[in-house]
Amino acid sequence: MMKIAKEHKVNEQIRVRQIRLIGAEGEQIGIIDTRDAMAMAREKGLDLVMVSPQAVPPVCRLLDYGRFRYEQQQNEKENRKRARAQEVKAIKFRVKIDDHDFNTKAGHVRRFLEEGHKVKVTIMFRGRERTHPELGERILHRVADTLADVGTPEGMPSMMGMDMNMIMAPKAAPKAKPSEGRSEDTQAAEPPAPAGEAPASPAPSA
Repeated sequence: MMKIAKEHKVNEQIRVRQIRLIGAEGEQIGIIDTRDAMAMAREKGLDLVMVSPQAVPPVCRLLDYGRFRYEQQQNEKENRKRARAQEVKAIKFRVKIDDHDFNTKAGHVRRFLEEGHKVKVTIMFRGRERTHPELGERILHRVADTLADVGTPEGMPSMMGMDMNMIMAPKAAPKAKPSEGRSEDTQAAEPPAPAGEAPASPAPSA
């Protein structure tokens, strides 16, 4: 959809004598007098909007400007929402972290993943801890295993300065199983015959 900036001129704000007009369906109408274009817009219940003021003559289009601006605002809101959802959150762990703190921080990571965010999990090393990177890798593997139902690592852990980092990305929501929602009556309508026994024949009619 053609983007129209807020500063573009609409209807009576257009003061040039002639314009190149585009119809409501995107069809090229051609170069006409602005007064005729305004009359056409009023007849169709639409607005005349200048979309390319630099052109000679300027290009205008017939459209419902109020509806267009509403759709643009909704699209911008959705784009901002997606951008926030893709924001990378950060949670830091220590090498010598106890189970309580681990579970608390892992819970934060889980919440971010469930909200659709990526999460940078950082292991912070102190002093000589840096000589044992396997300790950090062990914690990161534990994080990945704990949250395997909602997230997955993007690549291998990597060192940066005194920190070891790993990006966790959210998993897509699982699809519902076809059997979900079936009633017990439906599932029990035709019980299988016991092994070694043929299904009972219907009783003969009198």
